[in-house]
Amino acid sequence: MRIVIAEDDPLLREGLALLLRAEGLDVVATAPDAAEFLVAVDTHKPDVAIVDVRMPPTHTDEGIVAAVEARRRLPGLAVLVLSAYVEQAFATDLLSHGSSRLGYLLKERVGRVQEFMTALHRVAGGGTAIDPEVVAQLLTRARPDNKLERLSPRERDVLALMAEGLGNAAIAERLFVTDGAVHKHIRSIFAKLDLAPTDGTDRRVAAVLQFLESGRE
Repeated sequence: MRIVIAEDDPLLREGLALLLRAEGLDVVATAPDAAEFLVAVDTHKPDVAIVDVRMPPTHTDEGIVAAVEARRRLPGLAVLVLSAYVEQAFATDLLSHGSSRLGYLLKERVGRVQEFMTALHRVAGGGTAIDPEVVAQLLTRARPDNKLERLSPRERDVLALMAEGLGNAAIAERLFVTDGAVHKHIRSIFAKLDLAPTDGTDRRVAAVLQFLESGRE
């Protein structure tokens, strides 16, 4: 797995590189800002990019913009975005440009090495990984007038775990239910969120996007 890291904090940037190399991964380049990150992507054609949300010069959304541009230049690039605190709008923006190979984690998750590496490998393998803290805050911020209010408490639990990026088997294990029960809950979620099966829509992703959108002010 070839990785490029974009992070303006030199200690975190080098710490990440050391951690990943210790895990046997190939960190091919590190960058302190969005411009150098895009040059590194063009030069090294990595499999995965780990990108800070806020980078110079304005420290607003340079990382998100660069991540979207990097995926345009290198289709199939897996991107794991790191943020100092919950900014669910950025997670929504990322997923809106395509759901596969995307992750959004709080920086504190890096210190929990096993969780961080699990999320990294999930994203590199084509999945989605949303930080559990982001999901938890979205659950408390959901507006009372949205479709999520139609869901039962158990269905909301299932959707929250879907938003983290877990598959059906992992959800079943986490909730101590059968795979069949999870499948039934997901079918019910799709129905209650008015997500009819169509050729052009990934209903699982559409459900997660509705969930993420529900936390916006």
